[in-house]
Amino acid sequence: MKQTLTPQTLMALMSQLTPKDDKDAKRDSPYLSLYQSTHRQHPDNVQDPIRFKNLVKTFESSLSSTKNLYPEALRVELLKPFMDIAEDDDFWRHTLDGIVVLSTKGESHVFHLQRPVPDFAVVADNWHIKPLLRAQQTADKFQVLCLTREWVRLYEGNRNVLDEVDLTEGVPRTITDALGEELSDPYQKVSSYGMGGAGGHGGDMRHGHGGKKDELDIDIDRFFRAIDCSVSEHYSRLSELPLILVTLPEYQGIFRKLSHNNFLLSEGVSIDPGALNIDQLRQKVWAVMEPAHHEKVSKLADEFRNASSKGLGSDQLDETLEAALSGRIRTLLVDADSHVPGRLNMDNRKIIRADNFSDPEVGDVLDDLAELVLKNGGETMVVPREHMPTQNGHAAIYRY
Repeated sequence: MKQTLTPQTLMALMSQLTPKDDKDAKRDSPYLSLYQSTHRQHPDNVQDPIRFKNLVKTFESSLSSTKNLYPEALRVELLKPFMDIAEDDDFWRHTLDGIVVLSTKGESHVFHLQRPVPDFAVVADNWHIKPLLRAQQTADKFQVLCLTREWVRLYEGNRNVLDEVDLTEGVPRTITDALGEELSDPYQKVSSYGMGGAGGHGGDMRHGHGGKKDELDIDIDRFFRAIDCSVSEHYSRLSELPLILVTLPEYQGIFRKLSHNNFLLSEGVSIDPGALNIDQLRQKVWAVMEPAHHEKVSKLADEFRNASSKGLGSDQLDETLEAALSGRIRTLLVDADSHVPGRLNMDNRKIIRADNFSDPEVGDVLDDLAELVLKNGGETMVVPREHMPTQNGHAAIYRY
């Protein structure tokens, strides 16, 4: 049931969502979106399923108020994924910091997030995706490649949390996994040692006996090439996240010389990753990421101010809508804490405002704008309010 959130996943969700005008209000199915902060450990997580059930009651109330619009069988189908989760004890034992559950006729999606989200449940004409955009497109997300000459671990996180990635089948975890029978003689006699620190649950530490140094070097090069190829193909190209290398100083240069991963940052952490626990690892990696994070956000804010002064940017919704429809927006900054209830009238190219989200046909205008920009090849970044260059919930930078 759990899915991995990637740019491709997000685009697949958005490909189904076309902003609807008021002539298209009656559709086969509404879209249900639930966001909730969760907890990783007992006893904090005891209340999570109770809060979840209370959010689901919001759906039940909203759908019941439109019983003449949607038949009972459809309402039951829409609520089933939520009911299943509510009674799944194993689900609640393995949460992170937030969950997202999306449902519409014939389809549902579940995501676990590494950051809390405001509790929110809405029935609308589109899925509410802005918190997902933030989860995927904030500048502080990154991946960490911990590497020794014997083993590899991959982590993903942000400034506050770091979690190990369960490597997919086909991605080697050790030099033996990568080279198998091609491993040279010096690595054939091995001794197993427990691996502490960021390595987590242990791994093999192998020591050659009687082998030549050049054979060891060849094996390390081949191992590193296999890791670079696997991580790039299965993770970096999909997540499009910065990748920070954590390894001993002597291996930093070797790996970078052979790497073809465009997401690998030029600066890494030169230390034995096995000597760090998970929180120490996060702190050292964030010390590398933080300057890049602030630089990116500040640069975009400055670009908006400069573009706006030349008529190439706007924070007015009507102007932004017109530019989004025309494919003129290069970058759209969205305030992470802003919601604008309403809908886009595509025929008249106008925004129809609403007072709140209680009507199932009302969505978030900022969501719809973000979707338009992404579908037209632009970039969308959800930014904390304190870093926004405007107070109007968004800032658009035009291509021309």
